[in-house]
Amino acid sequence: MQTPIAPAPIEPETERLRLRQWRKSDLEPFARLNADPRVMEYFPQLLARAESDALAARIGELIARRGWGFWAAELKANGEFIGFVGLHVPSAELPFSPCVEIGWRLAFDHWGRGYATEAAEAALHVGFAELNLAEIVSFTTLGNSRSQAVMHRLGMQRDPQTFQHPAIAAGNPLHEHCLYRLGCEAWSIRQSESPFSPRP
Repeated sequence: MQTPIAPAPIEPETERLRLRQWRKSDLEPFARLNADPRVMEYFPQLLARAESDALAARIGELIARRGWGFWAAELKANGEFIGFVGLHVPSAELPFSPCVEIGWRLAFDHWGRGYATEAAEAALHVGFAELNLAEIVSFTTLGNSRSQAVMHRLGMQRDPQTFQHPAIAAGNPLHEHCLYRLGCEAWSIRQSESPFSPRP
């Protein structure tokens, strides 16, 4: 699969959120997020400040290269950074590779307000309407019911088969993952029934 190349950086918006390139000012709140056991419950480990900064730098570099990626998410009301939402090409060799995934990681104080779903709808619109992707996937560990609920709200369908994530050691309770998929045709049908309207 050839990775879609955007002609210019894409920075989608929703009614409440702006998805944008990363800034230096995002690093401190991102580090707090990555050191929060509640946010990182379904990840292998908490991230130290240097690890968090390195992750933000890699994500920003990919957006600069492709025009899209795991965008920094901010509240339009006050400009507050709340985490990331967007599209990504996984580096791990997964059973369903090559693929483009949709993912999110938000600060705990902003959970339960519909931000992940709202921003993910915008990311799906970019993936299907602008990048012309045939399919977008999402995956998480079996116990992460909150993320699975978001995937379901996005119209994604869970595969009957689970898989072992190659980047997580065998025997780790996070090793087994579930996979959700959404094809462009199914997304288009869903849009005709309840369209997402991107903000200018």
